[in-house]
Amino acid sequence: MLVDMLKGFLVGVCASAPIGPIAILVVQKSLSNGHKSGFVSGLGASVVDTLYASIAIFALAFAQKFIDDHHNVILLAGGAVLVLVGVSMAFSDPFRKMKSNEEPGVSPKDFGQAVAMGLSNPMAIFVMFTLFAFFGLANEAPHNWSVTPIILSVSLGSVSYWFCISWLLSRFRKTFRMRTILWISRITGAIIVIIGIALLGQGLINVIFQGESII
Repeated sequence: MLVDMLKGFLVGVCASAPIGPIAILVVQKSLSNGHKSGFVSGLGASVVDTLYASIAIFALAFAQKFIDDHHNVILLAGGAVLVLVGVSMAFSDPFRKMKSNEEPGVSPKDFGQAVAMGLSNPMAIFVMFTLFAFFGLANEAPHNWSVTPIILSVSLGSVSYWFCISWLLSRFRKTFRMRTILWISRITGAIIVIIGIALLGQGLINVIFQGESII
């Protein structure tokens, strides 16, 4: 079990590592608001990773059918969430929270944004399942709660990754000029908006031009 828990930890790290909307959010929060804000955003991502790890072990077949049956709703809703979060990031004022020797407080909004962004991409369930298969953890019996330590290890790996990344980024925070941080906020927000628009566009194409149902 100890070896499996170590593998689970590595799954959590690997699931968090790819550059995507959540990683962009953590970068922006860490540089603009400091370590605590970036880490809390990472915690939101870890909650979603833990949820997806549980689904990948216990209910992959159900999750796959749900995604197949509702993929247009997922595209439209997920795209809308990313657009809203991206706009919020692009037009936020990082100067308001930055102080010379004091790190800004943590906002529940940081956590909520990361959770919303993570839930907007349920395809990550399959990434999690692929990682389980790669590390030899995919053969665990369904509904066997003995895999709970593995799921907790996945969560710990994800939390550890985001803690380290947000801490490292916050160390460089004071070396950036305010104008640089402002542009980082604008650009990262714009990237997330573009991703959201792409998802919305795909969903609309499926519904309007290909005649697929929304639900």
